[in-house]
Amino acid sequence: MTEKEEKTYSISELAKEFDITTRSIRFYEDQGLITPLRSGQTRIYSKRDRIRLKLILRGKRLGFSLAETGQLFELYDADKSSVTQLNTMLKLIEQKKAELHQQMDDIKVVLMELVTVEKRCRDTLADAKHHKTA
Repeated sequence: MTEKEEKTYSISELAKEFDITTRSIRFYEDQGLITPLRSGQTRIYSKRDRIRLKLILRGKRLGFSLAETGQLFELYDADKSSVTQLNTMLKLIEQKKAELHQQMDDIKVVLMELVTVEKRCRDTLADAKHHKTA
């Protein structure tokens, strides 16, 4: 298949494949993350757009903002050797890991507080029942 014969995708095909709404895809386009060709009002997505959409969704799952994903796309477009992109990605990964570790610590603290409050509630209920029957 030559470049001119490269497979293209409609917005509905991509929405179905990735189980997202067409509105989401249009939003990513508005953000400049994907750039489909147009034939009148019809959007025509390339293999590149499909790959970028897949990366956007993977990035979201990993906690990357759309701005961070866009930054990586820009770096890749500017530096196809991807050394800069990989170094930036490593920095972003370290930041995300630090954020997640902090969130885990925060969750552990909240869970401990909930256990304490739950115990107090149960103790108070038990006391109330005991005093009611006495």
